[in-house]
Amino acid sequence: MRTDAMPGPLAGRHVLVAASGSIAAVKTPLLVSALVKAGAVVRCLVTPSAERLVSAVALASLSRHPCYCDGDQWDPSRSRPLHIELAEWAELVVVAPMSASTLSRWSQGSGDGLLASVLLATEVPVLVAAAMNTAMWNHPAVQQNWQVVQAFPGVVPLLPASGLLACDRRGDGRMADPILIELAAAALFSRGQEWAIPDRDWEGKHLLVTAGATHEPIDQARVLTNRSTGHMGVLLAQVARLRGATVQLVHGPLSVPQPWCEGIECIPVTTADDMARVLVDRQPSMDAIAMVAAVADLRRVESSETKVSKQRLPELLASGWSQVPDLLASLSKRRPQGQILLGFAALAGEDAALIAEGKAKLDAKGCDLLMVNPIDRLGQGFGDQANGGWLLDRDTIREMPLMSKLSMAHQLLDAMHQSHIAAVAPVDSGNQTSC
Repeated sequence: MRTDAMPGPLAGRHVLVAASGSIAAVKTPLLVSALVKAGAVVRCLVTPSAERLVSAVALASLSRHPCYCDGDQWDPSRSRPLHIELAEWAELVVVAPMSASTLSRWSQGSGDGLLASVLLATEVPVLVAAAMNTAMWNHPAVQQNWQVVQAFPGVVPLLPASGLLACDRRGDGRMADPILIELAAAALFSRGQEWAIPDRDWEGKHLLVTAGATHEPIDQARVLTNRSTGHMGVLLAQVARLRGATVQLVHGPLSVPQPWCEGIECIPVTTADDMARVLVDRQPSMDAIAMVAAVADLRRVESSETKVSKQRLPELLASGWSQVPDLLASLSKRRPQGQILLGFAALAGEDAALIAEGKAKLDAKGCDLLMVNPIDRLGQGFGDQANGGWLLDRDTIREMPLMSKLSMAHQLLDAMHQSHIAAVAPVDSGNQTSC
């Protein structure tokens, strides 16, 4: 099955995009355009302050629907209140940007204005991208309001990013990139179940994800690597963050949109040895580790510090290689009690042979779960938008049909969460007798 025949997770979904009074509202048209291109049915809403920063006409043109303002809330030509109509129409509300004023009204339950009324009336998830000056964001009142709204059912928070702000200050306060907001919206519709309030089942958990390829130097100009883009690992990390996890991403060189890495602690590495050192340091504090990176299998015993000539290259490549240590097996040997390990195996061949090889790898590496990932199938694997294969544990083989990598990320996190629950559950001693 070709992935271009798959409808995207946003196709046909009703998304209400609301902009409040932050200078970041100038980026809202980019978000609306991206959501429409992804197939969503988009309607827009602007607060009076946002109207001074972004054109309602532009948002209406980009969304192909009217853009609503406070003056429309009590239009006598409407048979129903507009804030109720919009709240019931939407499957997802995206507030981008969320200003300090709008945050305050929402946290206090105020219905002053169209957006404030919609937020009180909605019963669907709300994706919130805060944006304001650093000092405003750090103010105790704003932080308190931010904590209040995160406790509301269905709220999915996107923290502001750090960088150069419109006030010429550097610090936290930039609205999450529209590319990341679109990704978050798509992830919320990719759970593989009937649309419901999103589950923050990873709240309080610490997850480390490895992603991308490693590069093993041959000489000053050449490296041994593979075709991994890091797509699967980065998406797994972002979906885990949306589900409440504190995520660290240890990655080799990536070929993904840079905003996909926003909001995650990223630790870039180059070689397998670099990655191993980070894993040794970070493993003890993790509840789970997902080894999604495609680590090179071989490395030079000694790489040349200068570029080897083309004539000498065959002689150099003929010998002097060693195997890269098995990072996943090393993690298994030193992991603390209750820590869950997910491995990936990029394989090629017939189904039965792949499953058998996967079982052998699961036993050899000592991990809890192993995703057998055929990379010789059309439309899946390295660089593709979809993935499939089999998820193995000690007792079961679960077929993972071809699906988007966002959907697979959710399913892998579901399996890891269940394994973690089982690993930390107290032993039932009710049927045991004392000596």
